[in-house]
Amino acid sequence: MAEQKPDELKAVKIPEIMPIMPLFNVVVFPKMMFPMEIFGDQSAALVDEAMSKDRIMGLLVSKKTHEDLQYKPEDFYNIGTSVVILKMAKGGENRAQLLVQGISRFRIVEFIEGKPYLQARVETLEEEETNDIEVEALMTNLVSLFDRIVKLSPFLPQEFAVIAKSITDPGILADMVASIINSATEEKQKILELMDVKSRLKEVTRLVNHQLEILELGNKIQSQVKDDMDKSQREYYLRQQLKAIQKELGEGEDESKVEVEEYEAKIAAKNLPEEAKKEAERELDRLRRMHPASAEYTVSSTYLDWITSLPWNESTEDNLDIKKARKVLDEDHYGLEKAKKRIIEYLAVRKLKPDSRGAILCFAGPPGTGKTSLGHSIARALGRKFIRISLGGVRDEAEIRGHRRTYVGALPGRIIQGLRRAESNNPVFMLDEIDKVGADFRGDPSSAILEVLDPEQNFSFSDHYLDVPFDLSKVMFITTANILDTIQPALRDRMEVIELPGYTMDEKLQIAERYLIPRQIEANGLKSEQISISRNALKAIIDGYTREAGVRNLEREIASLCRGVASGVAAGDVEKQAIAAKDIHKYLGPVRIPPEVSIRTTKPGIAVGLAWTPTGGDILFIEATAMKGRKNLTLTGQLGDVMKESATAAMSFVRANAAALGINNDFFEENDIHIHVPSGAIPKDGPSAGVTILTALTSLITNRLIKKDLAMTGEITLRGLVLPVGGIKEKVLAAHRAGIKTILLPKWNKNDLVDVPVKVQKDIEFFFVDDMMEVLKLALEK
Repeated sequence: MAEQKPDELKAVKIPEIMPIMPLFNVVVFPKMMFPMEIFGDQSAALVDEAMSKDRIMGLLVSKKTHEDLQYKPEDFYNIGTSVVILKMAKGGENRAQLLVQGISRFRIVEFIEGKPYLQARVETLEEEETNDIEVEALMTNLVSLFDRIVKLSPFLPQEFAVIAKSITDPGILADMVASIINSATEEKQKILELMDVKSRLKEVTRLVNHQLEILELGNKIQSQVKDDMDKSQREYYLRQQLKAIQKELGEGEDESKVEVEEYEAKIAAKNLPEEAKKEAERELDRLRRMHPASAEYTVSSTYLDWITSLPWNESTEDNLDIKKARKVLDEDHYGLEKAKKRIIEYLAVRKLKPDSRGAILCFAGPPGTGKTSLGHSIARALGRKFIRISLGGVRDEAEIRGHRRTYVGALPGRIIQGLRRAESNNPVFMLDEIDKVGADFRGDPSSAILEVLDPEQNFSFSDHYLDVPFDLSKVMFITTANILDTIQPALRDRMEVIELPGYTMDEKLQIAERYLIPRQIEANGLKSEQISISRNALKAIIDGYTREAGVRNLEREIASLCRGVASGVAAGDVEKQAIAAKDIHKYLGPVRIPPEVSIRTTKPGIAVGLAWTPTGGDILFIEATAMKGRKNLTLTGQLGDVMKESATAAMSFVRANAAALGINNDFFEENDIHIHVPSGAIPKDGPSAGVTILTALTSLITNRLIKKDLAMTGEITLRGLVLPVGGIKEKVLAAHRAGIKTILLPKWNKNDLVDVPVKVQKDIEFFFVDDMMEVLKLALEK
């Protein structure tokens, strides 16, 4: 702490060249004490040098409203105040608290460079004192006015009035009052620049009078409402204050009348249904009787806003040109014939029977297969508005059906909000990720969606906020899901499921060439003539980098290629680039997905199974090995209970049919069996691996290799029967992606191949079996 005593100020000599500290939004007057906080390298250097010399610096008000490291002479007012630092306390690195006292006014002669902070050559200004009777009158009047301000203002200590009365110097009195009253920085700077004391007193008196008028008006408003105020109700007090303010401003009742008339006109023009019209008029009657400052007034006006802005009767005209709609669907998506066929059927029925209630479609399939974008395409084909809401993670029933108006901040549900945005009562409405809806103590949104998606009920859908039925029967609802199992059965029953299982290699090539490559070329600032990607390069990406059901990762890898070429074009290294299969590793790195089947099935005891996952089908390796032991069976790889039971059943079948399989019974007495399913961090379950486990066990024990490029799926029984399983299309497509040439399927699943693309059926040889001995005969080498 450094300190300078006030007595020493009398002997202070103002230097000709002085460091300058910028001020923002505050003016310091001579003889006044002022606390200030400084921070920053420049300010800290200025204070340190001032403290090491005479503790004197100049304060100059900046015309800028914020601190800036770069200053120009025109950024400052020309007159400021020289001050002496009375106290200083360091508050950290480049930060300090100061207490300064004004000495005198000065004028800037010129700014001087050479220091890290501002410094200037200054001229000290002396006041033009006149002690006549007019000055005394001005002082007396100013002290009287200031005394009234102190009494009216709750924030000023009463001691200020006593101090003002004790001041005999007119200039100091004017400066003190100017520094205390609430006034703009520009006004205070104007006072600082007045060297004539009489003029300064007059200007300060004008500012004090203005401040006094404001305080007296505020006091008048407060006194008007004080008699009517109920001390226990703060809200009532604030309303009355607002009423008094509006009375002073000449505002109030007229505005509310205009608003009521506007709502009347909207209700008359909207042609609302009878029940909605009755509710709107009842709410309007309530609004007429309310004061605009009432909290209920806002609730009623918000409700009327909603009810008069909904598309009760506004519809868009459907495009019922079947050929044109088919053309639009084909432009936007390649393949997806089943989904397109169903949309064309919907249009045909609408054309023949306009008042028909269409089914609710549910697009189910792995991520990246085009479910959401297909909704956009349907809306374009129909000529309707498109609205999408994501239901992923929604747990509150009110998200669907809205909140009661009794709640603070109540709003309609997402269905009604979407229709308001669409401005049409027949949009294409997509409920995305319907399989990810949750349920907790706030209700079950799935149950609320039942009414929305039921064509027999949704013609009178009732939102809790509106509390009147709204007709949703004209809306075309489309839902999307990755997994159907998590959807509530009653909800699933109301939807027509269209499965989008994934794309074949040929389909991915067509999608990449038609949609993905042009889109990414444009997104990365390239032109079509600057980059070309060969079909073999695309095949290399699909096989080695993105073995997936959809095309989302494929588009990411294409984007990586485009970015790589874009960086070369931007740097001027290349003008155009043709990317072949051999160039892929330069942009995407080494191959990420090796040809697993040929590498991992070179020994007995390893079989390839087919699995269904939420992201599409996948191949599954099942490994079996034997070691000296005592008939123990070990199962690893994060297997579920059902899969463990399949392994136990397979083991029992092999032991029971040891003689038929040519196995020595002593093998089981002397050996332990270990079955492992790799990718051990991923949980696996289900009965469809039974056939694969049994084949792997038999291959191990008989020391016979499993045929190359062979995969299988199916559930087994203890008697050796092969039972049907689900997800055949996804599993077959996964096998095709992995290069499998032969697949063993349960005989009862033969009809499921109808959904498998013809190209895939031609590339793979299928065997349909119903007995495990037949499976082993087909699967094992001789």
